[in-house]
Amino acid sequence: MRTPADNAQLALLLEVSGTPKPGNVDRRHEYEDLRFEHFLAGAVGAGAGLRAAEAGATVGAAFEESVEGMRHQRGGNTQFGCLVNLVPLVRAAAVGPLSPPAVRDVCAGTTVADACDFYRAFEYVDVAVGDPPPDVDLPDVGLASDATAAIREQGLTLWDVMERSAAVDANAREWVEGFPRAFAAAEGILDDDGPATDRVARAFLRLLAEEPDTLVRAQHGEGVAHEVQERVAEVGDDLDAAAALAEEYVERGVNPGTTADLTAAAAFVALERGWEV
Repeated sequence: MRTPADNAQLALLLEVSGTPKPGNVDRRHEYEDLRFEHFLAGAVGAGAGLRAAEAGATVGAAFEESVEGMRHQRGGNTQFGCLVNLVPLVRAAAVGPLSPPAVRDVCAGTTVADACDFYRAFEYVDVAVGDPPPDVDLPDVGLASDATAAIREQGLTLWDVMERSAAVDANAREWVEGFPRAFAAAEGILDDDGPATDRVARAFLRLLAEEPDTLVRAQHGEGVAHEVQERVAEVGDDLDAAAALAEEYVERGVNPGTTADLTAAAAFVALERGWEV
């Protein structure tokens, strides 16, 4: 029987194996310096941190450990955002039935030390983040561990960091709202049929059709983010039609990475709710 940590690693593997996911690395689409194999190695490397979350480690410490393990491959940042989502989900699943209120309680219970651990994780890999809006009062994540003194001085918990980031980052919004999109997408996976990797790809397409991807917005602007959303919505669940978009967006370097993070979370929730793979 798989444990929550096992299911989290499997969710990482299923997410990157699902194809096509327009603009993302999958088993048929790669970037020159970021390949399918790097994600496989990242999923294996993250295992120790995920098992720490399952065993009762704090969210911040388990997250930092999972990112440190993930980095031991040559592609750099493969699954940082996925782990932002998976670590609290694993912690919640380890202590009782997994539900939106349960995971929200885990997130709301995070501390200043968790926020410091989260910032330290940015030391390990280059993470693509946009400039925060001027009204978001947070230390720059680019400072990584150098920001911990300011975090302690301001008394910022990891919940505070996510709550203040929620307006610009979909993963942060999931954190403070109890992962509603991930849980809904998990139901779509469970109601679907066919190979697991096809179900994951369709879940990705549905999530991306719902909302503009916040990583695309940060890297390419509002117009491109809405273009991607609208074109994926036109494709619907048609994986053959999505394949052409996948080729185009990889060529353009348009990577809806936040949607991939939510897809991994959805796969985990589905696995925890009995999805047989």
